[in-house]
Amino acid sequence: MTAPAPLYTGKPAKPRRAGAHGPGRPSREVAAARAEELLDRALDLFLEHGFEATTIEAISSALGMSRRTIYARYGDKDTLFRAALQRAINEWIVPVEQLRAAESDDLEQTLLGVARLWLANIRRPSGWRLVRIANTEAFTRPEVAQYLRAQMSAGSIGYITDLLERRLRGGAPVPDAEDAAAAFMILVVEGTVQLAVWDRPDVAEFERTLAYRVRLFLRGA
Repeated sequence: MTAPAPLYTGKPAKPRRAGAHGPGRPSREVAAARAEELLDRALDLFLEHGFEATTIEAISSALGMSRRTIYARYGDKDTLFRAALQRAINEWIVPVEQLRAAESDDLEQTLLGVARLWLANIRRPSGWRLVRIANTEAFTRPEVAQYLRAQMSAGSIGYITDLLERRLRGGAPVPDAEDAAAAFMILVVEGTVQLAVWDRPDVAEFERTLAYRVRLFLRGA
């Protein structure tokens, strides 16, 4: 599967003015910390006010960082938004190595382990934030939804497809394994996220619902 094109590929190139001098450079550690802080705070503001209503001036004021510094790093608001969202997605996606580590001889327990890894990531504050901003911006920025789906397909859906092909029907061919893997992510992971967002169940109810959805998926598959 071809890797999805990233949302953020760097600041748009602009010609440097003749005679212009760059600002003094902070230490590498300080610069890295401020860069992380900028992306975190910018994403919070984009979520709180929406992309259109959030200005570079507001981000600059919230951080105590000059507009010149922000523009020097990202060039424009759209590129800053893409960089902040790219970082959040990269932190949110569960690495395939972690999914493989959850595998056991019991297929149902393996799928429960995969779902718990995803849901633990999503239920963190950063995960909630990403779910909310993705739901908001996916309608006006279809490339965001496409990138999220591609990232899931390249990792989790690919792993679950392989798992089902190996384990679902006793070694018999599973021609619809990829469709089943996508259905698992929609029913068990995304569906349980929506439940958690709207109903906020306690831990026991959350686990009961998760186990039920996994069993329901397996019976259908």
